[in-house]
Amino acid sequence: MKYQQRKKALVLLADGTIFYGKSIGIEGTATGEICFNTGMTGYQEIFTDPSYYGQIMVTANAHIGNYGVNDREVESDGIKISGLVVRNFSFEHSRVDSDGNLKDWFEKHNLVAISDVDTRALVSYIRDNGAMNAIISTEVDNIDALKVQLAEVPSMEGLELASKVSTKEPYFVGDENAEFKIAALDIGIKKNILRNLAKRGAYIKVYPYNASFEDLHAWNPDGYFISNGPGDPEPLHEAQEVAKEIIKRDLPLFGICLGHQVIALANGISTYKMHNGHRGINHPVKNLLTGKGEITSQNHGFAINREDTESHPDVEITHVHLNDQTVAGIRMKNKNCFSVQYHPEASPGPHDAEYLFDQFIENVKNAKAVVS
Repeated sequence: MKYQQRKKALVLLADGTIFYGKSIGIEGTATGEICFNTGMTGYQEIFTDPSYYGQIMVTANAHIGNYGVNDREVESDGIKISGLVVRNFSFEHSRVDSDGNLKDWFEKHNLVAISDVDTRALVSYIRDNGAMNAIISTEVDNIDALKVQLAEVPSMEGLELASKVSTKEPYFVGDENAEFKIAALDIGIKKNILRNLAKRGAYIKVYPYNASFEDLHAWNPDGYFISNGPGDPEPLHEAQEVAKEIIKRDLPLFGICLGHQVIALANGISTYKMHNGHRGINHPVKNLLTGKGEITSQNHGFAINREDTESHPDVEITHVHLNDQTVAGIRMKNKNCFSVQYHPEASPGPHDAEYLFDQFIENVKNAKAVVS
């Protein structure tokens, strides 16, 4: 598509700030909380990550679409972001094992995306002023109507979104003859988490977001997992009750991202909405137990309260984010439970933290040995 043939488009932020650009060819309007990801690769995995549901993504990398798409590189059943803002959009792609170009993929999923935006300025603005609701549109001549529409978009704070992305019915992943059975509560789970568990000898049954502890326990699993996902963890009362029951019975439990926040809430530790969150694949974390540093993949707009965590008699901080000292991991001192605020499965990102899956399986193995 030639540059001069493309329709004008804009980004309108909740505070009235406007950035202009061009449509990539899919006309329309999209709303959501605007945030940015600093990763230099892995755009397809980001777009399909359920944790991004309800968000307009701004990519800090200047070139998007240059390697096309691959049908195997998805983290869910489809695109989960509500809209996309980029600097340079590549209509042509070059990759040996690509299954197509990004524009066709967006058209298939009806995703509104705009390019030729000064994303460097936009990212800087969000970084300084915080993540906020926004609207992207090709209706550039009707800004007043867009402002009215934007005003009706709910705040991410207090918003329950797990129900929008969770499975409707339980399903299985892995080899049914595997050594361990893991019950996973899906509040926005990524496929690569399931792959990492399965390749470590786990047979996983994935349950809907509103499943009860009794639902999970009836399968007689060896361990429990609470997944990542979108939105505010505070409204997820059912998931918190599941975590409380697992912890009370001292069963092996592992949580990632939103699951980490749910476990914290189950222990009476509060959560809060961050200024602009952590989203990227090069976030530095220190493991306080080993003293080692990890480069991690992160994607969250909420975090757990550090003061609450430090004052909790039964919870220990195991990992901290080195950029802002936020809590990046916890474990319970007297229970078989731990969690992290980042993504050890990466996809995209480094593999520094994959050992956490090994740690969870080891916990499950030890608990199973005691029972038997």
